[in-house]
Amino acid sequence: MSLVKKKFLLFLKIQHPLNPLTMKLFRTNLLYIAITAFIILQIPIAIAGNNPGAGTLDSYLEAQAHNEAVAVAPSLDEVIAEKADSIYDTLHLLEAGLHEEAFEMAYEGYYKLLEKGMIKNEVLTIADFSKPSSDDRLYVIDMEEGKILFQTLVAHGRNSGLIYANQFSNKPESNKSSLGFYLTLQPYYGEKGYAMRLQGLEKGINDKAFQRAIVMHGSDYVNKQFAANNGHLGRSLGCPAVPAKLTKDIINSTKDGSLLFIYHPTADYKTKSTILNS
Repeated sequence: MSLVKKKFLLFLKIQHPLNPLTMKLFRTNLLYIAITAFIILQIPIAIAGNNPGAGTLDSYLEAQAHNEAVAVAPSLDEVIAEKADSIYDTLHLLEAGLHEEAFEMAYEGYYKLLEKGMIKNEVLTIADFSKPSSDDRLYVIDMEEGKILFQTLVAHGRNSGLIYANQFSNKPESNKSSLGFYLTLQPYYGEKGYAMRLQGLEKGINDKAFQRAIVMHGSDYVNKQFAANNGHLGRSLGCPAVPAKLTKDIINSTKDGSLLFIYHPTADYKTKSTILNS
């Protein structure tokens, strides 16, 4: 027995008097402890494999950073909300009077449909029906250039309300506006002059728009003077009618595959929207 080990065992005897059998067990267990510790220490080496950087401080910090990044990775909804907030602030849409929720919902649908390749013209048009018809509540936004192209009047359906739109329907001959997302189609000349067909994208909410002949068109009852004289705009049969003098400019900017969103802060739409809940 080495001198060091003898001194160590003598020290234990002095501190904790043990009988010879206990001392023998202790010596045996000490060997087992040493073997077990050696095996445990091999586990990180075995896990690391042939990675030359394994076990170093750098590799540990990299692993920690990776784990933290995974833990705090934002969800898709959070990414969309953050982008919407940034655009809303950059374009000063609050100062322009656009309801923040209206833009957030519109942008969420725009983002999802753009990712699916459904949007060919990167213009987003929002009709904010939380506002009275006498307000400039139609916003046409060039998302690629990052600027507001138009902010103007837009009419709602005659059976949706007088000053405010608060009733909506997808039924033919209801003469009500329908909420939700629409894809713009090709322009044409018809009974209302220069107009643009709309395709409702949400089943049960606005998907009968084509059947109902819901189109964007201009009208003489959509102007400030009419609103000043009557306290509200004239109303359509459900179409988002715009000022006659801006009809061509608005339609030519939004035609052929851009997105139109008609907004109202009704819980029923938020629950049923097939695009927002996709």
